[in-house]
Amino acid sequence: MALPERQILVCQSFRAKGDPKGLCHKQTDGFLQYIEEEILDRGLDVQVVATGCLKQCESGPVMVIQPENWWFKGVASTDAIDAILDGLEDGEPAADYLIE
Repeated sequence: MALPERQILVCQSFRAKGDPKGLCHKQTDGFLQYIEEEILDRGLDVQVVATGCLKQCESGPVMVIQPENWWFKGVASTDAIDAILDGLEDGEPAADYLIE
């Protein structure tokens, strides 16, 4: 299997045993499937990865695109995901969601 051109990291708030989970996992139910379907529909060479806590809880839900190292905040809707993927296709991060 060839290596993907990019990875999308989606915070799922996994933390060490005993630490309370953040809010990302509570607001991203079904997002991984939606992102996967959009990637296929758009013909993008991207792997989606559910991660542990990305330590940006105040900005959650959080999504990161690598290798660009674009960090996005407030990714709590399909509209946000669409805007972020549109920006990825255009080569520019979706400014409304970018963590700066």
